[in-house]
Amino acid sequence: MNQKVLSNYARCQGAVKQAAVGMTLALILSLVPFSANADTAEKPHVVVVGTGGTIAGSGTLATDTSTYKTASVAVDKILEQVPEAARFANVTSEQLFQIGSKSMNEEYMIKLAKRVEALSEDPSVDGIVVTHGTDTLEETAYFLNLTVHTNKPIVFAASMRPSTAISADGPLNLLDAVVIAASPDAKDKGVLVSLNDEIHSARDVSKTNSFKTDTFKSPYGPLGYVVEGKPFFYRNIARPNTVNSQFDIKSIDKLPRVDITYQYTNSDMTAFDAFVKAGAKAIVIAGTGNGNVSDALLPDLQKLSSETILVRSSRTGTGSLYRGASYDGDTKNGFIAVDDQPPVKARLLTALALTQTNDPEAVREILNKY
Repeated sequence: MNQKVLSNYARCQGAVKQAAVGMTLALILSLVPFSANADTAEKPHVVVVGTGGTIAGSGTLATDTSTYKTASVAVDKILEQVPEAARFANVTSEQLFQIGSKSMNEEYMIKLAKRVEALSEDPSVDGIVVTHGTDTLEETAYFLNLTVHTNKPIVFAASMRPSTAISADGPLNLLDAVVIAASPDAKDKGVLVSLNDEIHSARDVSKTNSFKTDTFKSPYGPLGYVVEGKPFFYRNIARPNTVNSQFDIKSIDKLPRVDITYQYTNSDMTAFDAFVKAGAKAIVIAGTGNGNVSDALLPDLQKLSSETILVRSSRTGTGSLYRGASYDGDTKNGFIAVDDQPPVKARLLTALALTQTNDPEAVREILNKY
């Protein structure tokens, strides 16, 4: 056989082998379900709702950690700082509003709760992250914890430093929030708050320091932690929330006025009288110690309790006000005591209670239940 014949024979054999490989590959592909976005389709869908705050802030210098402009960066731009989030979820975002959380009010709060409720009803959405300022985060998160009916994860993310600062904490806090919202383990745990690698319950958590990155604390400790892109939970919340709450954001468009008075040495009735005149349906008393008020105020407060509901809480911020079944001071003085809610959360819970009842005893039961 001459060289030309051998060359043609080799080419023919190569073509046959190539055709066989192609047919085999085609057969394999026909047997395996194929999607152009197979990796994407398998990931949970997490929606990030932007509301502003320091996590959306920027400063002139990298050392600006307290003098900066809040709520100046759009949520989609914030997400660009955490491309790793795409490893854990299909992340989409929307800017609901853009404010510093010091300017949060009930109109914004209700708008956010209604939007989160609507997103939770979308079968394509597996989890929701809310970016929020730290100043009033504990109030907004608690409000959603009481009014949004879903077992899907709702996670608040925030930061103490703007994105332009050295060692900005926002990107990792946001990434952790996405990781939590994408995890099936975060279902049925109420609204969560994620900062500093910790996972807190919205019911318990409060801001405790004006500038430290570990400012958010819960009196009973965090529910868990996020470690290397995985959430670890160690306890659950016993009090009713979200799907088990009697409050429903769909039926709430406005809250009755409830105010807070702060007790101190030389406190008098000035603030109480002003709030009643302004139309307060209830007043939360941020009392000293175990929710105490001066003996000198008791006669006037007893009279006031016939006009408006007086809720006794503690300015210390934590601790139960339970004084035993034999204590009748609250009944005598016309007070309703909270369990362990700090004044700002007691205010929101009282306002929600007043959307359903004006009976002081019924309000008392709600404060003890939640």
